[in-house]
Amino acid sequence: MARQSIVAQVEEIVEPIAHRSGLEVADVELLGQGSRTVLRVVVESAGESAPDVTVEELARVSEVLSRQLDLRDLIPHAYSLEVSSPGLDRPLKKDRDFVRFAGREIEVWTFAPIENQRHFKGRLLGLEGGIVRLAVGTRQVGLPRDQVTRARLVIDEAMLKRDLAGGGTATQ
Repeated sequence: MARQSIVAQVEEIVEPIAHRSGLEVADVELLGQGSRTVLRVVVESAGESAPDVTVEELARVSEVLSRQLDLRDLIPHAYSLEVSSPGLDRPLKKDRDFVRFAGREIEVWTFAPIENQRHFKGRLLGLEGGIVRLAVGTRQVGLPRDQVTRARLVIDEAMLKRDLAGGGTATQ
């Protein structure tokens, strides 16, 4: 079975599991091969103001997902299942991420140079009509969403203070 098909099926399985715990699926990846295969599922709290994911929530999603995957036998050989939260410098992978995190500082890499560069760092203004809008210094930049290879939040001082005060991210 093709990796994309497995990932799509895992997403279908894990979405309702995460939803029952008040979580959203941020990403699903199938990495490696053979006995070194890793199925990585990243979940996050629903909504910007929601508290971070707890270790207990991660364990619950992992346990239920593991049982469902065993029943369906999507991956015919041994693999490791990792269920975690995205972390402070979380990747932005879905269109909704570029809307949800508007106002935050991000880094973006593109396939081809845009305005003679492939790496941008600035304040995310949002996603409009398939264009990721950034404030970079005193100028605004529009990056076609289909040209973005990678994007992630930049950890800022306010995030670190909040995290150290007890709002940390849990991983399993």
